[in-house]
Amino acid sequence: MTSDNPLNDRLDDDDYPAYTMGRAAEMLGTTPAFLRAIGEARLITPLRSEGGHRRYSRYQLRIAARARELVDKGTPIEAACRIVILEDQLEEAQRINAEYRRAAGQSAGGSGSGSA
Repeated sequence: MTSDNPLNDRLDDDDYPAYTMGRAAEMLGTTPAFLRAIGEARLITPLRSEGGHRRYSRYQLRIAARARELVDKGTPIEAACRIVILEDQLEEAQRINAEYRRAAGQSAGGSGSGSA
């Protein structure tokens, strides 16, 4: 197979819904009911196959695994989902801030003017 193969692109795509509910639950060491519960709490929204079956991406499985860690430590599922959402939002905000800092540093360093 070549890298021009669309299948390779999908297999490398973190957001491609490659896993069935049963396989996802098996990989996480949990039950399909847990996946349904975090879906109801709107932590993740699985895509649906043409037949209506839930399908999960690798990214969604990482999010679900983090929620499971919290639940295993005694955190109620709704609270665990909220914590994971907030952690994800914080990580995104930090990434954006780092980009702004880099851009500001490049423009300040490229202007040749050291005074404000």
